[in-house]
Amino acid sequence: MLVLQGLCAADGRLVLWAEDSELPARTDSKRREVPHPFAVPGDVLAAALGHDEVKATPRKLLLPSYASGPAASPELVRDPLTAGRAPRGAVKLRQWVVPTIPLRADAEPGADVRLSDSARFVLEVAAFARELVARGRVLPSVQADQAVACWLPALTGADTARFASLQAAMPPACRCEEIVSSPAELVRAALATAVDEEVRARLGALQVVPRRRGRVSTAEAWLGALSGEPAFEADPVELYELREQLERWHASGAQSSPVRTCFRLRSPGQGELEQDEWAVEFLLQSVDDPSVLVGAERVWFADDSVLRRWIPSPQEFLLADLGRASRLCPDLDLALHTSHPAELEVDAEGAYRFLQTAPLLTQAGFGVLLPSWWQQPAKLGLKLTTSSRGTAGTVAKESEIGLKSIVDYKWELALGEDALTEAELVALAAAKVPLVKVRGQWVQVDQKRLAAGLAFLKRGGGQMTAAQVMLHSGLHPEDESLPLPLTSVTGDGWLGDLLSGKAEQSLEPVEPPEGFGATLRPYQRRGLAWLAFLDKLGLGACLADDMGLGKTVQLLALEALNRAEGKRPPTLLICPMSVVGNWQREAARFTPELSVHVHHGADRFGGDAFREAVEEHDLVLTTYSLAARDGDVLSEINWDRVVLDEAQNIKNSNTRQSQAVRQLPARHRVALTGTPVENRLAELWSIMDFANPGVLGTINTFRARFAVPVERHNDQGAAARLRKITSPFVLRRVKTDPRVISDLPDKVEMRQLCNLTPEQASLYQAVVNDMLLRIEESEGIQRKGLVLATMSKLKQVCNHPAHFLSDGSRVAGRSGKLTRLEEILDEVLAEGDKALCFTQFTEFGSMLVPHLSARFDTDVLFLHGGTSKAARDAMVERFQSTGGPSIFLLSLKAGGTGLNLTAANHVIHLDRWWNPAVEDQATDRAFRIGQQQKVQVRKFVCIGTLEERIDRMIEEKRALAQLVIGAGENWLTELSTTQLRELLALSGEAIGE
Repeated sequence: MLVLQGLCAADGRLVLWAEDSELPARTDSKRREVPHPFAVPGDVLAAALGHDEVKATPRKLLLPSYASGPAASPELVRDPLTAGRAPRGAVKLRQWVVPTIPLRADAEPGADVRLSDSARFVLEVAAFARELVARGRVLPSVQADQAVACWLPALTGADTARFASLQAAMPPACRCEEIVSSPAELVRAALATAVDEEVRARLGALQVVPRRRGRVSTAEAWLGALSGEPAFEADPVELYELREQLERWHASGAQSSPVRTCFRLRSPGQGELEQDEWAVEFLLQSVDDPSVLVGAERVWFADDSVLRRWIPSPQEFLLADLGRASRLCPDLDLALHTSHPAELEVDAEGAYRFLQTAPLLTQAGFGVLLPSWWQQPAKLGLKLTTSSRGTAGTVAKESEIGLKSIVDYKWELALGEDALTEAELVALAAAKVPLVKVRGQWVQVDQKRLAAGLAFLKRGGGQMTAAQVMLHSGLHPEDESLPLPLTSVTGDGWLGDLLSGKAEQSLEPVEPPEGFGATLRPYQRRGLAWLAFLDKLGLGACLADDMGLGKTVQLLALEALNRAEGKRPPTLLICPMSVVGNWQREAARFTPELSVHVHHGADRFGGDAFREAVEEHDLVLTTYSLAARDGDVLSEINWDRVVLDEAQNIKNSNTRQSQAVRQLPARHRVALTGTPVENRLAELWSIMDFANPGVLGTINTFRARFAVPVERHNDQGAAARLRKITSPFVLRRVKTDPRVISDLPDKVEMRQLCNLTPEQASLYQAVVNDMLLRIEESEGIQRKGLVLATMSKLKQVCNHPAHFLSDGSRVAGRSGKLTRLEEILDEVLAEGDKALCFTQFTEFGSMLVPHLSARFDTDVLFLHGGTSKAARDAMVERFQSTGGPSIFLLSLKAGGTGLNLTAANHVIHLDRWWNPAVEDQATDRAFRIGQQQKVQVRKFVCIGTLEERIDRMIEEKRALAQLVIGAGENWLTELSTTQLRELLALSGEAIGE
């Protein structure tokens, strides 16, 4: 373990050094250069920071020391096996030679590096310097004692306060080279040096002064040195004059002061101003408390002793600042023509010019107070208004509804969401100034864009599909296809209800017909009403309720409700093979009047026989694989509804089964899924394109408008626009919301850290070493394949040596995970509870079944991808029954969806999956409606290995997982070799006793 230390060196540089728990604590006190905990070589330190090789500079530092060696810092935790005997004697400051390296902007301490207070301090100073340079808060200068050009920080206002806080917070360790220096001197020198280095790094090889023949003046040489070599040749007299001029210039600029000059723009009608008058008012503002303001009138004419204690010469200060501000805002020169400038009267154009320069004044350290209408301006833009027939409750004709229906539209010029009248449009077009008052609000008007917008309106209205209207509602406000910003999309009729969200708000809970075999919960009745509403409109639905909230029963209630109204064509329901039996049982239980046909197996019908069988049934069940294989047969039927259960199976829109189900003809489409987005937003597009083709545009349009902005740039605006389009068609409720369900017991999740056995650690290291050697010689897809294969191997090693070796060797006593699993199952069985154990590896489950059966003398069920439907149903029924087996092993993919296993109140994930949504699906086999006991979820992680590091990364990303998370394991393949080495490295704490 390295502990990073920071230093504000005597030469003004920010440098880093470190101590290492592996280096000896005791040294020869007569030889200060021999290894000690702080003698970490520069190349080791550079590698820990992610740098290339950096030359180390030895520095003599005064460190708290015993007679035998320097004392370890409080942050250093030593291994008792290597620490040796504790040092004895008094602690005194003694000088030691310590390797140091300069702090670089790209320093990234690795996972095995701990930051001390001193390291955090120098990193904060460096960050402050970069921020000052980014904001242009720097001044060119020359050193006081030699001809060396430099850049200095320009501190005013809040920056001055931050600098003072840095001085007060400087840890003593940062002064270990210059104990006698004051913190202020060291921090000032360090900040100045960091600013100078940052400016030069940004300027690069820029040549400020072009080379010319003949003598170069001192001023020209100085300008060139600001971006090149700092030292320059100078005539002593000219250098003296240059320093004098620079000092006067700096003195006229931003100074460290408790006050600053502030400008306040007042619009017509404010105070004593007439309806066509604007004014820029001058004030002095407190830096520490910006709410304290003193008007210029008081500065000039009041004999204010309090103000003079605040600042010695307020009048001179105000005049100097007004002169400095006039360089940024030339209009202020007019005010300086008066003897006592207190404000500047301007017209609308002058007010607009001031508003444009306000950011420059702010950056220069001045205070600027602007009207509230400018802070949150009312936007002048385009409004799309549509007109559709029918309403959310009643519909005239089927051709008049649905996303393919044609609606009338017109474009209008609007202020916010309010369309402007013809007279207002004429007045706007006649206005020649950039600030215009419209309906009592001042609005910025770009005359060129306004003219383009008015020309756009002359096109008139027209017709478009409802899907195009929905897509327009998700346009970026500044979409390049429109001449003005899009302010709103509204409409009347059923489409207007969808756009406004009134449709969902007005829905009343619906009861299923008499004879339905279940009592729906309130949220399920609301879900049924929502499904029925979209069904009447012919709009597809994505019921994305959390796993266990009863999507099955809501869909069956919709079927029962529809068929109680009269004869309808059959519904086709496509689902994974693992849940076909569940749908059969649930349909027989809740809707016994519905006749169900299962299209599956070698003896399934085809051709005319299939058509005849379908006509005699209400609900046809089939699987995703058969939907692709028998697509031609299924497409010959005009289905009333096509339903996809576990709709994430079509998340890849390019697969054969995804394309097949989108081609099935149906009056209505429904997707059921607890995870509409597992890995990336393209999955949501695929599901929505099935339910409502075209509502999100083409996949390329979707990527450009939503996927790339959200996934790469975390664009919250794009995410909000996407939710606006999809929200009418997606209904999602979660179990943890007490407003949805209040009688579900608690779920307790815990991370179960396990150690590796020495055998596992040896195998783990061998796999890492082999991979790193081979990966340096590979590239492209070969490299990606090698990385993914290595990840899989390392997870197998973490599970069990016999799993990785596949040699059929003994199982007992060789795996830290297995030992912990046995301990947990001992407790589970002793309490009379039941447990689900998930693994992504079928072969690992096959190893565990005979071992656990013998270890606990009990039946152990095992469900995997090769289990037949009949055997699967029998296992579920046995486990759910009283007195049935208490241990159920399941492969993550085969048993992670579609099963109701509420007899279990313990869920154990033996090996972590990269996607938390997949694990959550598996957990919800037990944590669902019908569960009566508290569910305990344990996720096994081998400490100090790849598993722990991936677990940490996943947890850090969970905030984004609601919308989008990394694309499975693929992101791992993009890591550099150095990053992979850090990711896979085996730490010392991984191995158990």
